[in-house]
Amino acid sequence: MENNNSHDDQYGRKVMKDVSLHELREKLVEFSRVRGWDQYHSPRNLLLALVGEVGELSEIFQWKGEVARGLPNWTSDDKEHLEEELSDVLLYLVQLAHVCGLDLGQAALTKIVKNAQKYPVTKPT
Repeated sequence: MENNNSHDDQYGRKVMKDVSLHELREKLVEFSRVRGWDQYHSPRNLLLALVGEVGELSEIFQWKGEVARGLPNWTSDDKEHLEEELSDVLLYLVQLAHVCGLDLGQAALTKIVKNAQKYPVTKPT
């Protein structure tokens, strides 16, 4: 039986479904709550953890030079490592927005509108 909730992405990988920021936030809130970690999740601590994860993400690319879209020359282990570090960055960002009382999704949409106004489409000459 075929799963109607999955599809292939532009790189040929199976994608189960789109995950909302709300769903991630709710899972993170529960994950933290049951472990008693909320006391450690101040905005400052989450920001510092986020910066550390961005550093780990940067290390993956540090000596690779330019990298082609889709990472065609990367091993599956390299791609998995990248997915893990990108996920760490995303999860800390979602947590930081949450403890600051911000709607990250709405803020991102608002920022796209502002950027569109700041950088209007121009026709090539």
